[in-house]
Amino acid sequence: MIEPRTLKGFRDHLPAQAIAREKVLEIARRVYRSYGFAPIDTPALEYLEILTGKGSEETDKQLYRFKDHGGRDVGLRFDLTVPFARFAAQHMHKLGLPFKRYHMAAVWRGENTQRGRYREFMQCDFDTIGTTSPVADLEMVLVVHDLLTAIGVEFTIRINDRRVLAGILGRLGLTDRSTAVLRSLDKLGKVTPEAVAAELAAHGVAPDAVAALLEMAGLSGSAGDVLTRLERLVGDAEQGRAGVAALRTIIAGARDAGVAEGRIAIDPSIARGLDYYTGIVLESFLDELPALGSICSGGRYDNLAALYTKQSLPGVGASLGIDRLLTGLEELGRVATVETPADVFLVHFDECHVGDYLRIAAALRAAGMAVEFFPEARKLGQQLKLAAKRGFAAALVIGSEEFAAGTAQFKNLATQQSVAIDWHGDLHVLVDAVHSSLEALRHG
Repeated sequence: MIEPRTLKGFRDHLPAQAIAREKVLEIARRVYRSYGFAPIDTPALEYLEILTGKGSEETDKQLYRFKDHGGRDVGLRFDLTVPFARFAAQHMHKLGLPFKRYHMAAVWRGENTQRGRYREFMQCDFDTIGTTSPVADLEMVLVVHDLLTAIGVEFTIRINDRRVLAGILGRLGLTDRSTAVLRSLDKLGKVTPEAVAAELAAHGVAPDAVAALLEMAGLSGSAGDVLTRLERLVGDAEQGRAGVAALRTIIAGARDAGVAEGRIAIDPSIARGLDYYTGIVLESFLDELPALGSICSGGRYDNLAALYTKQSLPGVGASLGIDRLLTGLEELGRVATVETPADVFLVHFDECHVGDYLRIAAALRAAGMAVEFFPEARKLGQQLKLAAKRGFAAALVIGSEEFAAGTAQFKNLATQQSVAIDWHGDLHVLVDAVHSSLEALRHG
């Protein structure tokens, strides 16, 4: 016998988990489309040269790579942004620019597993490519805001700009070590400031520069206060001043769009670990579980597609980490344990009436209700127990006596209370009664 098991970092999704995930995906799809983002898809497998050298040394190490049957070097995508840059360069003449896309699919990274983090996980990306307009940057923040609001969580969006960091690094004489320094700063919140300081020192950063970096990363307060202090820190560094100005534009635009004060915070410690970011970067945290890490992250990447085409294809976008989000929702008790997408459980009471049951199920479905007809005529108690376990809201019970009398029982499986329905063989009457009973159940 082969032991049924899954690889470390990979997992099965039971119905309750899969249904919860699909509900979030439906919300994301609706929000993305409301801003005009169109769906695309790309292969899970890419030529290795498409993927390597695009994220960071760490993501290169985490790549699942191998030779295919044709002897080609290939790899599984580690995110959806790099394949999108390749996609845009390959199809831009058909797409028209700027182009807005969303993509929901699995990605793979051979990293250490941890809370809410797996080796196979799903990303829900949205991006705008082909423009450097600050409106596109602002829209990214607004989409994240609307998405998390629609999901129904309390959250804070923390934003920064890579140019602010570049300006400060330039003033500290650390431009030649910017990649290593930014990766170290990106670990703040995941490890202690002392650990980050030790790592920066190991990169040859002088103690006074380490202190300045940690002071910058620790700035907090209102957006206006933090921006004023950042302005002083960047001094006359052109890149830094451009980054501060961009952040001011986003804060002002978010206010104009009706985003509540305090929902967006300026956080100079946000750097993002991927090397392709060039401008605004953001991370979003659950207010009740900030230690869980970012549940929606992204930023501007103006040079990524230049690796595949000579035409300028600047981009900006973010990704919802649905696995981490659902981990947080489960910990907060916000994920229902429903194992069925159906509304009504139609009890199979009498084999002599299978044709009638099928007609009833078809009529209910035609009226927009999801119905599961149990395939076997088992004992009533067994069927109702299974229906309650799977999270059905209601069961429709019609046995031989009910068919003869033209009646039915609509049973609330949570309260075990039943409502009698007199339908006298008229399917329209039965359908209307079931629909009304379901609506009453849903609204208490």
